[in-house]
Amino acid sequence: MNPIQMVDLHGQYLRIKPQIDAAINECLAETAFINGPQVKTFQDSLAAYLQAEHVIACGNGTDALQIAMMALNLSAGDEVIVPAFTYVATAEVIALLGLTPVMVDVDPNTFNITADLITQAITPKTKAIVPVHLFGQCCDMESIMMLAKENGLYVIEDTAQALGAKYTFSDGRVMYAGTIGDIGCTSFFPSKNLGCFGDGGALMTNNADLALKIRKIANHGQAKKYHHEMVGVNSRLDTLQAAILNIKLQYLDEYASARNFAASYYDRAFETLEGVQIPVRQVNSTHVFHQYTLLLDNDIDRESLKKYLELAGIPCMVYYPLPLHKQEAFKSERYKDGDFSIAESLCNRVLSLPMHSELEEDQLSHITNKLTAYVNSIKQLA
Repeated sequence: MNPIQMVDLHGQYLRIKPQIDAAINECLAETAFINGPQVKTFQDSLAAYLQAEHVIACGNGTDALQIAMMALNLSAGDEVIVPAFTYVATAEVIALLGLTPVMVDVDPNTFNITADLITQAITPKTKAIVPVHLFGQCCDMESIMMLAKENGLYVIEDTAQALGAKYTFSDGRVMYAGTIGDIGCTSFFPSKNLGCFGDGGALMTNNADLALKIRKIANHGQAKKYHHEMVGVNSRLDTLQAAILNIKLQYLDEYASARNFAASYYDRAFETLEGVQIPVRQVNSTHVFHQYTLLLDNDIDRESLKKYLELAGIPCMVYYPLPLHKQEAFKSERYKDGDFSIAESLCNRVLSLPMHSELEEDQLSHITNKLTAYVNSIKQLA
């Protein structure tokens, strides 16, 4: 059995090495390292894949979120609703722009925010909602979009973990994650489902005016060189990274299928295992399994299980050990312990197993056998 990786980037590269190397060599030969033709090709290809009107590449996923909020003319003091259970970047850019991140709890099964939870946090200062499609599946976007329309709110989708996931509306319409709200944001960090070999990100929108503004903001506030219409930022996707992404985009659905194969293997092994809850699927969303995250019973010591698995050659991670309101950077008198009981509980009980496109059956067998043996031994002692 080959060593098990949490994310096997090397193995994934080896499978498409000739194509990747050729794409990189082409960039080196052209020496158009900034805004080379591969960037436009990638933007057009991703837009076609997502069936989005506009895709604008940028430097990373965090930049994408910041640029989105700048494009919507949010002002200091405006409130933006975010889940308490998410990566820090979601709220970080809100604070950087002088806006106020307003946290809400998440659904105990899908770990995503819902319209009901968002409703409780809306005030006259609320201007936007950031649904995070956590771990690879969409939030319930139909109800969230209805709520946003009723209250005149913008919706910025954080689809860094769910690129390629599809959401089905009650009328049968199907849309990709990131194309439903006013603006979608994603990351091409190497470990993402569509990852480059460095940093990268993108925004997607079906609004032509927003797309034009986003392009300006990402390019120092200019559409014409040296003519700056607004304050912007410098956030570009390198040509080399675009060339790599052009190749990997062709395999995105194949990668999702491989991840779903691994997830189904885990499901079969753990669905009747007492003390462990397998991921709950959102009924109207496909899942691309950026992470495969178990929810452990309180009587299972997560750190002991984690050490046991690591000693058996099985890496695992905790996404995330702290909810946003308990992070030092976001501590506030506004929030206290227990305000977001689901998020707080998840932070103490979630454990993510190896999940990537290169997992082999003997590796999956080893992982499931070891985890099952440990949990059964704990239950027998209880």
